Amino acid sequence: MGIYLNPGNEVFRRVSSADIFVDKSGMLRVTNDMIDADNNLVCMSRARRFGKTVAQNMIAAYYSKGCDSRTLFDSLEISGDPDYEKYLNKYNVIQIDLNSEYQGIENKENIIKVLTEDIKNEMRTQFPDIVLESEDSLARSILKVFMATGETFVLLIDEYDVLVREKVSQKLFDDYLSFLNGLFKSNTLRPAISLAYLTGILPVVRDKIQSKLNNFDEYTMMDADGFAGFIGFTSDEVKALCDRYGMDFEECRGWYDGYSINGVELYNPESVVKSMKKEEYGGYWSKTSSYQVITDRIKQNFKGIKDDIIRMLAGEEIDVNVTSYLNTMDSFFTKDDVFTYLIHLGYLAYDRKNGTCRIPNREVRQEWFNAIAVNREYEATDEIIKNSKELLEATFRGDEEEVARALDESHMHVASNRNYHNENVFQSAIYLAYIYALNKYVVKKEVTSRKGFADVVYLPYVKGVPAMVIELKHNKTVESALDQIKDKQYFESLDRFSGEVLLVGINYDEKTKVHSCRIERWKK
Repeated sequence: MGIYLNPGNEVFRRVSSADIFVDKSGMLRVTNDMIDADNNLVCMSRARRFGKTVAQNMIAAYYSKGCDSRTLFDSLEISGDPDYEKYLNKYNVIQIDLNSEYQGIENKENIIKVLTEDIKNEMRTQFPDIVLESEDSLARSILKVFMATGETFVLLIDEYDVLVREKVSQKLFDDYLSFLNGLFKSNTLRPAISLAYLTGILPVVRDKIQSKLNNFDEYTMMDADGFAGFIGFTSDEVKALCDRYGMDFEECRGWYDGYSINGVELYNPESVVKSMKKEEYGGYWSKTSSYQVITDRIKQNFKGIKDDIIRMLAGEEIDVNVTSYLNTMDSFFTKDDVFTYLIHLGYLAYDRKNGTCRIPNREVRQEWFNAIAVNREYEATDEIIKNSKELLEATFRGDEEEVARALDESHMHVASNRNYHNENVFQSAIYLAYIYALNKYVVKKEVTSRKGFADVVYLPYVKGVPAMVIELKHNKTVESALDQIKDKQYFESLDRFSGEVLLVGINYDEKTKVHSCRIERWKK
């Protein structure tokens, strides 16, 4: 058992014996199918704290010859697979945490050289009959072992992209490219690699190291294929935790849900685990990072980015082209590049079917609020957000004049002279003004009822607040809006909800540029 070569299973043992442990060992079925196959090179990119490292430690514990992990896995899902024992602790595993290595070395320029020599020293101990020269690369050392023994390797590199994100010197970057090239672009070495599994925040960097890793299959925050349900917590897993800890599942969804990858709803494990332990929902993931990453990008102020951000803050989805971004930290040329980058980092969620992105949940939305609060371009938007709580309370009170005044203010700041009367802008102004409601409600737009479509329905996921059905009119009357809600029975769309419902009719008059509002209370 070594530090890098054939590591032990102690790290995964601690994780699997923790108070909260979610069994993700079914993932090993997917990697077992890749062993010695043509598609055995994997690059897994995920946002921070989504479980990348935990999954890699599980892979190391399962395949490594340096330990006996039977007692760890016998009670887990993978033990029921016919190939469970075929692969259990049968491989030479080399595991590298590149971020730890980079942060921990004083002379960072020598990291690749020092790391290679450390691994080779462990190989010399493990394979004493094989002569590894000082000038041998890691790739050549692996090849020598394979040629002498026929034994193959599983290569695991965590945070493979750290030398991209840290913007290191050209010399170090070139050394890293040579390191990757030797390991993954050699047809001679390929038979010695049974599986390679790399993780990072960003996918393969397209303008710098793509040629070194273009034979890898990529699994990202936008498309994870068979790995979709294994990096992050699924709805079923979170619901089981909520039941166990007596936490409200619907409120948990509002806080942490919102990511959907290949049809699988995913939650950030870090936040879910901490909320269960503390028995209180809050912004736990955000405490491990900074909203500065959003601020730095929106300061670039690409054409159209401000309008799209305001729409997303209001709870809408916007179109995004995710094909142009080069997966670097400095190559941003359009708003689509910025949004794609923020999708990979988890600050936006991507809908692959519709080609749209959105702010996923309450926890992440607060990071966006923090980011725009320090950006002068968004001063008016920030003020609307700060006043949104008062607007919601005015709606609860039935204060129609106050609601109308707040909507006038929102519309004025969201719209430009050119699009002031545009109906979509009118709707965005309404949604933004009610942004605080997203802390208590699930918002459903154009909800089908038996006789038509309700413009927007607010369904509470916390107790003690009424549902809201809002109908928007343009150059008509608020009375006609309320009549439509009642005539078409839009309140029937409130599935499984019983209690007080606010029927809110809103009209915008183009001539006066003024909103009017009527509110009625109804019991379902």
